[in-house]
Amino acid sequence: MDQLPDKVLRSSCHILRGVRVTLPDRKNLAPEIKDADRAQKRGYYLPDEDERLRETYLRYLSSRSILWQMIDDLSPFLKSKDLRVFGLAFCAASMLMRSSSYLIGLAKERPVVLAKLDEAEPRYQIPRKTLTKIYHYLSSPRNRWRYHQARNFYENNRTQIDEALQNSDMQDIAMWLIKEEPYFDQSKRNLFGAILTYRAYSLSRRTSSGYSKVMFHLFRLSGSAIAEMKQPFVKPSGEGKRVTGEIIDEIRGKLRPGDIFVTRHDDAMSNLFLPGFWPHAALYMGPLSDQADLRVPAHRDHLADVLEAKKDGVKLRQIEETLSVDSFVVLRPRVSAEELQQALEKALTHEGKCYDFAFDFRKAERLCCTEVVYRAFHGIGRWNLKLIKQSGHLALPAEELIRQGMQNGIIDVVMIFGVNGDTLEVGTKARDLLLSTLKD
Repeated sequence: MDQLPDKVLRSSCHILRGVRVTLPDRKNLAPEIKDADRAQKRGYYLPDEDERLRETYLRYLSSRSILWQMIDDLSPFLKSKDLRVFGLAFCAASMLMRSSSYLIGLAKERPVVLAKLDEAEPRYQIPRKTLTKIYHYLSSPRNRWRYHQARNFYENNRTQIDEALQNSDMQDIAMWLIKEEPYFDQSKRNLFGAILTYRAYSLSRRTSSGYSKVMFHLFRLSGSAIAEMKQPFVKPSGEGKRVTGEIIDEIRGKLRPGDIFVTRHDDAMSNLFLPGFWPHAALYMGPLSDQADLRVPAHRDHLADVLEAKKDGVKLRQIEETLSVDSFVVLRPRVSAEELQQALEKALTHEGKCYDFAFDFRKAERLCCTEVVYRAFHGIGRWNLKLIKQSGHLALPAEELIRQGMQNGIIDVVMIFGVNGDTLEVGTKARDLLLSTLKD
């Protein structure tokens, strides 16, 4: 594949713009540094200090997995010789290397901090020794060499890379790369130590193999990180999703505008660091062809029927994309036709927003997946959902949405797939199966 589709480019930009604000740096680690000094002096963390540190670490691990996946997703375009691909991937890699070094610096001189971050956290599926593994990954001579090659390519071709980004409305990413440059020098002195010799290729004189080698090593840098984050033994490698086109065709005629999809991938990294069996939600709007039904507000995309917040932002998507999963449940809000119309119209006002990787429901400029549902229905009819503390912020995880909806009698369980084998269940059986997946 030689040509870079605009969809891939826009998706990568959205991801980078959304994740950047969640990465740890010297400024936003100030409270954790104060906690760390007190804990080191005391010899242990207090519960409130422990929670603050874990919340910061959880956000970092989630952002790390998303950005490495973004770089890996760009890998099919390695041979395109498109400098925008390099700029996006290298910007993400640089931010990750820098933010990793901040966390390692926090723990390196404080054994109490290192021991705390190396503890397992079953609530978020974090195993033991994660920070130690990240440190070994960061200090690996092979990974240092890969990053060094990419950095040298950028330094020798920064003008052309900057122009490619500037000419594609990615001025902010070009600026972020410039802001990363002081870290390049620092990394040479502090992080990497002795730097291996590398012959840099200028853009005007580069050979195909020279550019390809740089890109190959940059993507291998992400690939080795992704391998350690994948959930092993969950599903055989290369096996497809359990929700098939036949299943989608079977349920399509049973759906109504306003239905809520709650979904799960068996082996996706999106399951990591999120509590419970069900991590994701989306709102079924109904196809544009059904505009005669007054419950469906007009929207631009004639092929889209789902409003969904994913890492590339809040977008109208086709149901086939939303249900490219292994398990799903369909929930139906108990509202009148007029109330449903209000909810769907409110939901559409959020189309186009960036994804909220911090999961902070107090702010509306960025939305995560369940926040689309929350902001659509809260205050409509009997809908009065309560936010809970999650990752240091008030939020509404997908399982909490299910739990409150069932307890308050404001949703019906319509159907479920993928919990009792590859079967579709409806009605009471679907409700019982859903209850069996929820933790007490």
